Amino acid sequence: MSDSPAVAIHGEAHGEAHGAAHNPALLHHFAEPQQQRDAASLGMWIFLATEVMFFGGLFCAYLIYRRWYFEDFGAASKSINATLGATNTAVLICSSLTVVLAIWAAQTSRRALLIGSLVLTMLFGVAFLGIKGVEYKEKFEEHHVPGASFSFDRVPIPRHPDQYANPQHAQIFFSLYFIMTGLHALHMIIGLGIFTWLLIMAWKGRFTPEYYTPLEMGGLYWHFVDIVWIYLFPLLYLIDRHP
Repeated sequence: MSDSPAVAIHGEAHGEAHGAAHNPALLHHFAEPQQQRDAASLGMWIFLATEVMFFGGLFCAYLIYRRWYFEDFGAASKSINATLGATNTAVLICSSLTVVLAIWAAQTSRRALLIGSLVLTMLFGVAFLGIKGVEYKEKFEEHHVPGASFSFDRVPIPRHPDQYANPQHAQIFFSLYFIMTGLHALHMIIGLGIFTWLLIMAWKGRFTPEYYTPLEMGGLYWHFVDIVWIYLFPLLYLIDRHP
């Protein structure tokens, strides 16, 4: 009789471990789902911190050159289609909304809404890349791609119509434009790959109100990419555009 409490405690612990082992969402090295979720969140935030430092270096380089050659950067910026840039900004804001809807749908067991929101998010991402492709095409046709064929002769400075932009300084602007927007587009393509996997998992019914951590982590990545664009749009498209 003296051993019965110990046996009961051992049996209860064994039962909990046995139940956890049968939870397909819980990896074996985590004691409980919340611990697994916290670890995933910490890992994602650390990754996003490294991404902030990566893009932060580019932003710093851009701001330094912009301070040195502000008027030349303004003239180069006016050649970029701000309407397409604003449209892409609206597209990404809508995509962030559909990401939030997808997570809410998983939390409330709305499978159809979950799948539909993920599909809409991916469509917005593809639309963004398509619009960006149109912008790149325009720059190639106008010979604004840095290199041997670059041409930016006698473009008036916005606030000084009798003066003209320095082609070398304008080429620095377009170099930064293609590097920063190109890397952002690459992150968008990676995000589409992530959401393709999330869509497959959602179709298989893997996400439940108790387990939707991958959706949250994918959503954090997508929101980060959107926020980067929110900074890129005014920095690249809206320089010295006042009347």
